Amino acid sequence: MLKGSEERVALIGSGNWGSAIAKIIGNNVKSLRGYHEEVRMWVYEEVVDGENLTDIINKRHENVKYLPGIQLPSNVVAVPDLVEACKGATLLVFVVPHQFLKQSCERLRGKLEPGARAVSLIKGLQFTADGPQLVSQQISDTLGIDCAALMGANVAVDVAREQFCEATLGYENEATAKPFQDVFETDYFKVTMVRDVVGVELCGALKNVVAIGAGFVDGLKLGGNTKAAIIRIGLVELWKFIHVYRPNSQQQTVLESCGVGDVIVSSYEGRNRRVAEAFVVSGKSFDELERELLNGQKLQGVHTANGVYDYLKKNDLLERFPLFDTLHAIIHREIPPKELFAKFKRGSRDPFSSA
Repeated sequence: MLKGSEERVALIGSGNWGSAIAKIIGNNVKSLRGYHEEVRMWVYEEVVDGENLTDIINKRHENVKYLPGIQLPSNVVAVPDLVEACKGATLLVFVVPHQFLKQSCERLRGKLEPGARAVSLIKGLQFTADGPQLVSQQISDTLGIDCAALMGANVAVDVAREQFCEATLGYENEATAKPFQDVFETDYFKVTMVRDVVGVELCGALKNVVAIGAGFVDGLKLGGNTKAAIIRIGLVELWKFIHVYRPNSQQQTVLESCGVGDVIVSSYEGRNRRVAEAFVVSGKSFDELERELLNGQKLQGVHTANGVYDYLKKNDLLERFPLFDTLHAIIHREIPPKELFAKFKRGSRDPFSSA
C-alpha cells in the first residue's frame, strides 16, 4: 500500500476476461482494509440495442455483450473515458486486447497517480525489429511503472461462475505483486506468485499458438491421442522458446497454471482453438472467422504465431521448432492442414533432442 493513502484499483479493459476479473476485484476490495471500495473499469463505448454499453453495465451490473448472465458487484463502475477511469488509481489492471495496448498506454502517459503499479492480464506479445517485447515491458517502459503479469488456465466464463481454478502471478518486484494477489485471490481463484515475469508472460502468449495446433486437430476430426501429441510437442517448443529468449527463466514456471494448465485448457476450449477448427472445416481465412465468431473480441494466436516465426527465422532457429514452423505454414495456406504431422513421422527427431 502507498504510505498514508488507500489503494484504488482501475481496470483497463472490459471484455469477457476483464469483466470476470472485475467481479472478483469488486467483491474483494469491499472486505480488504486500506482499499477504496469503488473499482472503475474502462469500457470502450459501444451501442447495444440502442443503449450505451457503459449505461447498461452501470444500471444492470452486467456486461450484456461480453459476459452475459453474470452479475457484477455494484461497486464496479463502467467509465467510457480511459484517463478518467484511471484517475487516482494506484493499482492498474491491463486486460485490453494486445493490439490496443500501445494506444492505451500513450493516452495514460504522464497522467497516473505517483507510485502507481500495474499488472498485465494480456496474453500476447508485441514484436519489434529486435524480436518479441513483453506486454509488461511495454507498459513499464511507456508509463515508467512496475508491472507484473497474471496468466493461467482461466476460461473467463468458468471463472465468473466461480468454478475452482488457478493462476500464476509473475513478478520481479514482490512489493508490486503482493497487492494484486490480495485483490485477485478467492476461495475459487488460487493465485500463486512466481519470481519470473518473463516466463509467466511468455507461457501466456505462446499457449495461444499451441491452441491453434489443437484446433487444427479438431478440424481434421482426429482424436485424443493426436491432440495429446500436439500438446506435448507444443509444450516442449514453448519451453525451448522461453529458454532461447531468456535463458535465466525458471524451468518450473512451465509446470505452473500459466504453462501446462493454460496449454491444456486452451487446447480444448477457448477462441484460438475454436477459430482454428473452423479454419480447417470452412476454408475461410482467420480474419473472416474472427469477425464472424468472436463477437468483437480479438484473436491473439495468429499474431503471436507470425511474430514467433519471424523471430525464429531471423535467428536461424526454425529447425529447432518444427511445430511452430508448421503452424505458421498452415495459417498462411503454404501447406494444407493435413500436413500438420509431416515433420514428426518415423525417423524425425524428437523436439526434446534439440532443446
